[in-house]
Amino acid sequence: MNRETLAALRMERQHLGNPAGEEEYLRLYHDLQPGQNVYWNGFGQPPTLSFRADFDDLAFNRSRQLERRLVKGRFVGGNLGWIDPEDMALYAALYRKPLTSPNARQFQLLELIERCGPLTIQQMKEETGMLVKEITPALHRLQEAFLIYEDQYDGEWDRGWLPFCEMFPELDLEALSRAEALKTVLLGFAYRFVWFDRGMAKSFYRLPDKDLKAALAQLEEAGEMAAFEDGWILPQDMEALAGAARPPRSVYAIHRNDPLFKAAEPELKKWAEALTARRPYDCQALQFLLIDGEFHGVVAGHFRNGPYDLNDVVLDLPDPESRREEVLEAVRLVNFGRGPQRFMGEVYAVKGR
Repeated sequence: MNRETLAALRMERQHLGNPAGEEEYLRLYHDLQPGQNVYWNGFGQPPTLSFRADFDDLAFNRSRQLERRLVKGRFVGGNLGWIDPEDMALYAALYRKPLTSPNARQFQLLELIERCGPLTIQQMKEETGMLVKEITPALHRLQEAFLIYEDQYDGEWDRGWLPFCEMFPELDLEALSRAEALKTVLLGFAYRFVWFDRGMAKSFYRLPDKDLKAALAQLEEAGEMAAFEDGWILPQDMEALAGAARPPRSVYAIHRNDPLFKAAEPELKKWAEALTARRPYDCQALQFLLIDGEFHGVVAGHFRNGPYDLNDVVLDLPDPESRREEVLEAVRLVNFGRGPQRFMGEVYAVKGR
């Protein structure tokens, strides 16, 4: 497989270097759901697809939230995410965790919400006498069971919880099997990533290996997916991947909720740890540097509720100096104009630091 061609086509499909208009963006968002906000950002921020839109997609998705054209739920590994409400049955089939034997707190809160909702957590506290730390995990479990819905249509802390069936009165949670839902989302995933292996799909969707294996086997048998170099590809992309295209020269500082990172998270975390090992300062991987379509470095430091500590930029390129200014500009772009204290371990003066 030609790695450069893969990187070029993947960047094109994800609109990196060719930012999407609104219609293209909606199709892209659909294939990469559930959407998440920028990693470690403030509470209430809408989801974004960084660098991929030719408009302000933060404002666009805030508007979609207000109009409930983006709805919230607990999906991948119990994490919060935002999807198109028309796809709720699809993601319920993938991620719903039925609750057959609720404990006393869960039962009490469910009964209260069904009788009096929508209710805020503060109102639940007043009604039940429970502590917030007791209420919150119970709500999360009820949310994972798709029994209640958290109506966070704006960025406020005080959001209401209501019965799921009131928000989606016509939705049949049993309409799809997990196998059928998984085959559907894998086709969109394949289009946007061009080539992928089972590890990438597992990292992105956090579903069991046996389910992924079964879905991929069925897609391959139906001719909708082709096995290729220890992974899978859409049959119509075989010819395109055999081409000689090269990715555009580019540098993007990718955050840790970005789809490109989520599809390679376990490997990237190990690689980042090795890349920054044995340094005498904090080296959490704050952002991952996508250079010409492949990950070749990290911004290392420490997350804070405020400006991060940007301690170093470390690359695995044979000649990191040749890309230094492009890399630093990409780092400043996502860190409010601030640059790192070091480049490749060497302290230097940074304009705007």
